[in-house]
Amino acid sequence: MKRIIILLFLMTNSLWAQVQFEAKVSKNSLGVNERLRIEFNMNADGDNFQPPNFEASGFRVVGGPSQSVSQSWINGRSTFNKSYIYILLPTQKGALTIKQASIEINGQVYKTSPLKINVTNAVEIPKDPNEMPAISADDNLYLVADISKTNPYLNEPITVVYKLYFSYNIGITNWRELNKPKYNDFWSQNIDIKQLKAEDGMFKGERYRYVVLRKTVLYPTKSGKLEIEPLSLDIDCQVPTNRRNFWGQALMTEDSKRVSAGSKIITVKALPEKGKPDDFTGAVGRFDFRVKPSKTLLKNGESFDLDLSVVGTGNLKLFTLPKPVLPSALEMYDPVHDEKVSTPLTGMTGKIADKYTIIPQYKGNYQIKPLRFSYFDLNTNNYKTIASQPITITVLDGPSVASSGTTNPNNVAKNKIEVAKTFAYNKQQTILEPKEKDDFLGSSLFYSLVMLPFLAIPLLIVGKRRKEASDNDILGNKIKKSNALAKKYLSEAKKHLGNKEPFYIALEKALHNFLKAKLNIETSEMSKEKISEILKSKNAESETILDFIRLTENCELARYAMSSESAIQQDYEKAVAIISELEKQLK
Repeated sequence: MKRIIILLFLMTNSLWAQVQFEAKVSKNSLGVNERLRIEFNMNADGDNFQPPNFEASGFRVVGGPSQSVSQSWINGRSTFNKSYIYILLPTQKGALTIKQASIEINGQVYKTSPLKINVTNAVEIPKDPNEMPAISADDNLYLVADISKTNPYLNEPITVVYKLYFSYNIGITNWRELNKPKYNDFWSQNIDIKQLKAEDGMFKGERYRYVVLRKTVLYPTKSGKLEIEPLSLDIDCQVPTNRRNFWGQALMTEDSKRVSAGSKIITVKALPEKGKPDDFTGAVGRFDFRVKPSKTLLKNGESFDLDLSVVGTGNLKLFTLPKPVLPSALEMYDPVHDEKVSTPLTGMTGKIADKYTIIPQYKGNYQIKPLRFSYFDLNTNNYKTIASQPITITVLDGPSVASSGTTNPNNVAKNKIEVAKTFAYNKQQTILEPKEKDDFLGSSLFYSLVMLPFLAIPLLIVGKRRKEASDNDILGNKIKKSNALAKKYLSEAKKHLGNKEPFYIALEKALHNFLKAKLNIETSEMSKEKISEILKSKNAESETILDFIRLTENCELARYAMSSESAIQQDYEKAVAIISELEKQLK
């Protein structure tokens, strides 16, 4: 009987000693407008907590992470519980799955089980009458897409300006894009907005404030009815309630709304066929066309550049320049294309150019025929053509056409051309190779490949022994891992300099892992006295030790206190300096 009691006692103790790490949710089914509370609970303290990717699971974090820690002693037995708590808002409907979270406890990594959540249509949420908003965000928040022209010509620029209108009674705290507009069958260019600015305006006959969120320039690339897909936003705002403060001012409450600009239909007119030039390549706007040679008088072996450029306002990136037609005695290379085009709200403006390098082969006079450039003028709704002047190129010396055995310059390409030494080939000597090659079997390469596996055996044995030694060095591997984690979380803290809570969580993890790497202690042993004692024994300076302890304490307090961006930046710089000093002192 005594043995049975002892066995049961030992089994109970082993159950108490098991590490538990689990995820719990406030509900398994909710409406798309409801919020979900999720807790990650553990019965032992751990490090390097990694939450699941909530956005990939169809949720957005609207609160947290917050921590809850409790420890108690009952009948001489210690119990510990720690929780990470998040408040989530679903971003879509359907059967969603929250994936695993992980944490490291006593050198082991534990993971939670995935959780299935069913998200249904929006439900009516009962509210306290005193907390009910005095006005609704639904009737005071609108997203509008202003389109400059709904019936443009093909390749005529139009602009889409997205404005968020909101009444004077509410305030916008945050906004996120749910669906970005797609511009199928349009060439599009977004215009950067450096800073959002609230302005006064009229909407539905009433005064509103509005913010311009996005500006886009579009060029329709086909005619007919084209659809601009909608922009949809998730807006967080503050609206007044029926409650008042001591001075009679309305108290504000948080509210949210999803708004959409709606899809827009653009009817694009085809360019008229009447009067369309044969050489028209799709240019629409107002342009000037220029053709200019770099020089017209050349010596034997010299080359010249022929610049073709179009300057003006229109669809500069959506058409091609004409190609010059030259006498066969002028050798022309592929052009170098250059664009200097800006895209303001009025459309593309600037210059495009093609530069041809041309090399005459014979002396004489050669004429480059006039080039024609045609475009559709939006001001007159007619086609216009600009023609260049003919260009005469004079080559003073060199071989003549007659010496090549032909008197027709147009047939020069069919005859042997004497190439100047400047353009001679690099290789002037013939390199002969034997037609018959030696057999592979019995060659030096054959024997080298046969011996290679035998030569690799000692290297494999040495590599295996080194790997076994590295795997057996548990303490060294643990220190390396902690050191790598310290660098990782210090880098993560730098990314969150503008976000207080995740910054201090990452900074605290970086400091803990740094101590684990340098002092070989666990998180559960990290008391102020223990840290000071070990650092002093390793010849660390007292002032540096004191700064380190103060910084670790500040990481916990700063998460819940007001902190400015400058204070966060100072804490990061202080952490880098302290870790650098301890690196030097602990060597």
